[in-house]
Amino acid sequence: MLALACFVELQRCARRQTKPAICTPLWRSRRMSSSPGLHFKTYCMLLIMVIFAPLGNVMLGKGMKSVGSAVSWAPSELPHIISLVLKSGFIWLGVASLLTFFVAYMLILSWADFSYVQPASSIALLVVALLGYFYLGERISPLHWAGIVVICLGVFVVGNTPPRTTEVR
Repeated sequence: MLALACFVELQRCARRQTKPAICTPLWRSRRMSSSPGLHFKTYCMLLIMVIFAPLGNVMLGKGMKSVGSAVSWAPSELPHIISLVLKSGFIWLGVASLLTFFVAYMLILSWADFSYVQPASSIALLVVALLGYFYLGERISPLHWAGIVVICLGVFVVGNTPPRTTEVR
């Protein structure tokens, strides 16, 4: 739902006749400003990345487990294995989710620093753990949870820095 709100807001800014400072593209400004619009679209794209990357990986994992392990890698067996993979709905959902993640990742890197995006997107590890625990029924050790908490604290620290610290050339 939030992703749809982000998309609508970005489209609204793109269609305006008079461009307010919030909607001014970074390549037109000389220096980075911490505008609310930049933070809004950055957080929207981060949310999309944090949801769709783990979701895609979980769907691929579930799809490949349903296909099963290849008993033989003989050339005569490969068409059968490929047909099983291509018929799996979970695999196609995983591919679509990962493509959505990749598009959001490319977009966010066009206006925010990599040193901000990469650590901030690490919150996806929490989503992976939650999906694994609730959806796949995996057991997660207390040490694993402690590591996730440490990473989330680091994400909180990075999230309190500006998304862009370099000048646009």
